[in-house]
Amino acid sequence: MRNPKARHDYHIIETWEAGLVLTGTEIKSVRQGKVSLREAFGIVRRGEVWLEGMNVNPYESRGYAVHDATRRRKLLLHANEIRRLIGAVEQEGLTLVPLDLHLTKGRAKITLALARGKKMHDKRADLKKRDAERELARAVGRRR
Repeated sequence: MRNPKARHDYHIIETWEAGLVLTGTEIKSVRQGKVSLREAFGIVRRGEVWLEGMNVNPYESRGYAVHDATRRRKLLLHANEIRRLIGAVEQEGLTLVPLDLHLTKGRAKITLALARGKKMHDKRADLKKRDAERELARAVGRRR
């Protein structure tokens, strides 16, 4: 599952892969692809990194176990990575944005990016650049 707006709204500075602490029914929903990262963001609180705003729809065959769809979830990173994030987020005014969620050997991993928000003119320039590259690729393709 990807966060389609992340690269459009932010300049990506650095990325990390972090583990994600989930309950049993949440990981089953993740395996079914019932996750939305669109409004998710990372925060650093008391020396730990948390992911807020990620929506994990409840698992259909859950029985009595019900989880809150948008609860705060803990991210698993090394201590030196957390120290780097604390300095960047608090001092430089950067934010933590999830880029994608994937499964590696049965475990949920999230690619977390240290990012700076784009201004409106930066977004427009990126769109123009992407359109120009697409047109160039079409023109080269027609010549063959």
